[in-house]
Amino acid sequence: MPPCVPAPRSAPCGMDNGIPHYQLEHMTEDAWRMFRILGEFSIGFDRMAHLSVPLVTVYGSARTALTDRYYGLAQTLGRELVGAGFGVVTGGGPGIMQAANQGAYEAGGVSVGLNIVLPHEQRHNPYQTLSLEFEYFHARKVMLARYAHAFVAFPGGFGTLDEMMEILTLVQTRKMRPVPIYFVGEAHWRGLVEWFRTSLVENGAIAADDLKLFKLVDDVSQIPADVRAYHDPGAGDGFKRPTAEDTEKAQGEQPT
Repeated sequence: MPPCVPAPRSAPCGMDNGIPHYQLEHMTEDAWRMFRILGEFSIGFDRMAHLSVPLVTVYGSARTALTDRYYGLAQTLGRELVGAGFGVVTGGGPGIMQAANQGAYEAGGVSVGLNIVLPHEQRHNPYQTLSLEFEYFHARKVMLARYAHAFVAFPGGFGTLDEMMEILTLVQTRKMRPVPIYFVGEAHWRGLVEWFRTSLVENGAIAADDLKLFKLVDDVSQIPADVRAYHDPGAGDGFKRPTAEDTEKAQGEQPT
C-alpha cells in the first residue's frame, strides 16, 4: 500500500480490509497538544491570580552579562518596585530577567519567573518566589501580560521586540487596559523609536500620538512612582490613553 499522505480530516487515508481509516495519529497529537495548552493556561491563571501585590513585567535580553550596566539597572528597578509595593514578573531566565528577579527577591518581595525551555539561552534563575514552566510561548506571553500594571523593556533582541510590539498593539487597540510602558536605554532603543517616527508615522501606519503610548528613559528611579500615579485622573504624566477613536484608527476605520 502506498504511503499515507496527509489529507483533509474528513477524507480517508488508506484501507483496512476494504474499510477506510483516517489520520487518527495526527488528530490525536493535536488533541493532546490542546489539553497541554489548556493546562498551562489553567495553572498560570490559578497561581498568578492569588498573588497579593500588583505586578510589573520586565523584559530584556537573556544574554546580558552580570557586569553590564543594564543588569545593574534592572536589579535596582526590581528592588525599588518591591519597595513601592509591587511584585516583579519576568521570563525567568538569565540576563535582564535574572537581574530584575534578583532585585525583587533580595528585597523580600514577590519575584515571579515564567520559564520556558530553549536550546541555548534559557535556564531558570534562582531568584524566584513563584516559578512556572511553559512549553508554549503563547501561553507564557499571556501570563506575562495578563496581571501586569506596567511593562518595562530593557535592551533585548527578537524576543523582547516581539513581546513589546504585541503589548503596544493591544494597548493601542484597547484590547488591553492602558498601562505605563517603558523602554529603558536611549542608546539601544533610539533608532527603533526614530524608525517609528520616520516610517510608521510618516506612512500613516500609526498616529503621531501613538508614540506617547510609551516612554524612552535612562533613569529607572522614577518608574515605581509613575506607575503608582498612572491611574490618577489628575496625573499629567505624558502618556497617551487610547480612546474609541484610536481603536477605529488602528482598525483602519478612520484615517490616522
